[in-house]
Amino acid sequence: MLIRKAFCLAAFAAIALSSPAAMAETTLRIAMTASDIPTATGMPNNGFEGMRFLGYPIFEGLVLWDLTRTDQLAPLRPGLAEKWEQDPADTKRWIFHLRHGVKFHDGTDFNADAVIWNFERYFNTTSPQFEAPSSAISRARVPLMDTYKKVDDDTVAITTTKPASYFPYMMVYLLFTSPTSFEKAGHDWAKVATLPAAGTGPFRITRIVPRQEADLARWDGYWDPAKVAKVDNVVLMPVPEANSRLAALRSGQVDWIEVPPPDGIASLKSAGYTITTGSYPHDWPWFYNIGATNSPFKDVKVRQALNYCIDREGLVSLLNGTAEPSSGWLKASDPNFGSPVNHYKFDPAKGKALLAEAGYTPAKPLAFKAMISNSGSGQMLPLPMNEFLQENLKDSCGVNVEFDVVEWQVLLTAARATPDSPSLQGAMALNVSSPSSDVGVMARYFSSANWAPNGFNFEQWKDDQFDEALKTIAEATEPKVISAAYRKANERLVDNPPWLYIVHDLNPRAMSPKVKGFVSPQSWFVDLSLVSLQ
Repeated sequence: MLIRKAFCLAAFAAIALSSPAAMAETTLRIAMTASDIPTATGMPNNGFEGMRFLGYPIFEGLVLWDLTRTDQLAPLRPGLAEKWEQDPADTKRWIFHLRHGVKFHDGTDFNADAVIWNFERYFNTTSPQFEAPSSAISRARVPLMDTYKKVDDDTVAITTTKPASYFPYMMVYLLFTSPTSFEKAGHDWAKVATLPAAGTGPFRITRIVPRQEADLARWDGYWDPAKVAKVDNVVLMPVPEANSRLAALRSGQVDWIEVPPPDGIASLKSAGYTITTGSYPHDWPWFYNIGATNSPFKDVKVRQALNYCIDREGLVSLLNGTAEPSSGWLKASDPNFGSPVNHYKFDPAKGKALLAEAGYTPAKPLAFKAMISNSGSGQMLPLPMNEFLQENLKDSCGVNVEFDVVEWQVLLTAARATPDSPSLQGAMALNVSSPSSDVGVMARYFSSANWAPNGFNFEQWKDDQFDEALKTIAEATEPKVISAAYRKANERLVDNPPWLYIVHDLNPRAMSPKVKGFVSPQSWFVDLSLVSLQ
C-alpha cells in the first residue's frame, strides 16, 4: 500500500512542478489503473490498458478498430493497409496492400520493408531486432502466423497455419515501430523508449518517466487529416489505487480516471463530473487451471458447481451497478449466446450437489489457491471483488479459496505459463479480465491448438465439439452456417466451462466536465483523437 501511494504522490508532484505551458488546457491528464507505465517500444505490456494508452495512440497495425460508435461492437477498419484479401487460390494466404505516403514520427517511410522488419522482431528468434517480451505477447495474440514476405514496396503476403476467415481480427494486435528507433538505440530495446520510439499514430511519445508518467504530443503529420488529434498533449499516469484516482480527479490534478470507486460515483455525478458506462465485450472470470497435476478442475462437475455457487447479483450491487452478471463467454443478450443446457445463477443447492458428486463434501471440502492482481487493465476493483467471492464461496458451498496477490503484469505472464509452472505457485485459478469481441479472440483463448505457452488457452481445455464449430467458422462462407457454429461454440463454453463466469464490466470512467467529444465504444480501446478540452 505504501509503495502504491508513493507512486501516486510522485506522479502528482511531477504535475505540480510542470511548466505553465505544459499545463495548458489542451493537455489531457489521465489516471490509469496500472501500477507502472506500460512498456513504450511499440508493443506495450500491461494488457489491453497498455494497448489503449501506449499502443494504438502512437503505434498502429495494418488493421485498426473503428472506435467512433457506441451502438455496435467495434468493427475493423483499414489502418496501415488500405485493403486486404484472402487469396482465393490458397485460403491460408492473405495479401495486405499498404497505405501510401505514411511516415513514422521520425520522418522515415512506412513500407513493406518496415512491416517485414517488425514481423522479424516478433516471430524470428534469430533476427538482430528480436524482442523477447514483445514476441511472447504477439505470438499469443496471433497464434496463426506462419510465413510472411514482401511482394513489393506496397504489398505484403502472410500465410497462416490453417485457413481462418477471422485472421484480420488478429492483425489488429501487431503494431509497427520505426526500424530507425532500434538503430538509434544501438540495437538495445531497453533504450528504445528513451529516444523515444517512433510510430505512425495520431500521437507521438515525448517523454517516459517509469512509474510516474508518459507524455504524448499531437502528431500534426498524421496520415489521416480527418483524425488529427484535438488536444495538444496527453499525460498518462499509473495510479493503481481507486481512491487515489478519485482524489486526483476531485482536486483537479487529472481530467480523466479509469474505474472510479463505485461508492464515489453518485457524489461525482452530483458535483458535475461526467460518468461514462457502456456494455462492451468484457469478461471478468477466473480461469480454471485444468491441466495442472491433481487439479480439482479436471472434473467438469466442479467447474459447473462453482458457476452455481457465486452470487453475481450481490457482486453487481457491491459495484453499484457498474457491471452485469455473466453466465457464459458471450453475454446472455448476445444473439450468438445459443441455448446451453446450463443457465448459471446463484443456486447453492445445485452447486453443493455437483460438488458432492465430484467427491467434495463438508467432510472433504474443495480448497484451492487463486492468483489475483491488485489492479490493472479491465480488472475493475479486484481486491474487494475477490474478497466478496472468497466469502461467498465459503458461505454458499463450503469452498475454501486462498489468494496470491500479484501485480497485473505478473498475472498476465502467469496466464501464458504451463499448468505446473513454478511461476504459478500452485494456483489453480487465475483472475484475468478478458475480451469477448470476436471469433479471433475465441480461437486464441479456447482452441485446443492454442494451449499455453503457445496461445491463451491457459486452462489446456479441449472440447471436440467446440473445435469442430471453430473449424466451421474458419472455413465457411455462408453467414447462417457461421452464426450457427458460433452459437454452438458458445454453448460448449457454457456447458463444459473452462472459466468461472463472474461479471461483464460496464467500463466506468469519470471525467472533468471540460472533457468533450469522448466516445465510449463497445471495445476495450478508445479513440483519443476525438477528445477535446474546453
